[in-house]
Amino acid sequence: MAQEGKAKTADKAPAKAAPMTAEAIQQACSAKGLRMTGQRRVITKVLGEAHDHPDAEELHRRAAAVDARISLSTVYRTMKLLEDRGIIARHAFGDGRSRFEQAERQHHDHLINIKTGEVVEFQSEEIERLQAEVARRLGYRLVDHRLELYAVPLDDKPTS
Repeated sequence: MAQEGKAKTADKAPAKAAPMTAEAIQQACSAKGLRMTGQRRVITKVLGEAHDHPDAEELHRRAAAVDARISLSTVYRTMKLLEDRGIIARHAFGDGRSRFEQAERQHHDHLINIKTGEVVEFQSEEIERLQAEVARRLGYRLVDHRLELYAVPLDDKPTS
């Protein structure tokens, strides 16, 4: 993966989003009392196969390839329901689209390639320590945070 070598300061190499299995999503839905309709099963299957942070339109495109009867509004309603129940997390990475990933995952941060929209997940113990230290210096105890870095590849020529 070409992007892996580009985040050299991260303690752990960046990785594509770990897939949420359809089974795990469906089990979370059942545990939270959601009824699994046929269309929800297709949407959660598509979401479970995603190795990226898809938006609703991309999820719809993938789901409609499996079942043409699934509408974009069904995808939006399903994603809202999954978000409200804490099964998925919604992100807005500055491109006007809401992107989705599994909510209950190991903490990680995001680097967004503003040229391509690619989202690279990474973990850095150094960044975690620095954030906690900044909060402490300001008289606070850090309880949560979200870090998003917006970048272009190093070999990209700046425009004047």
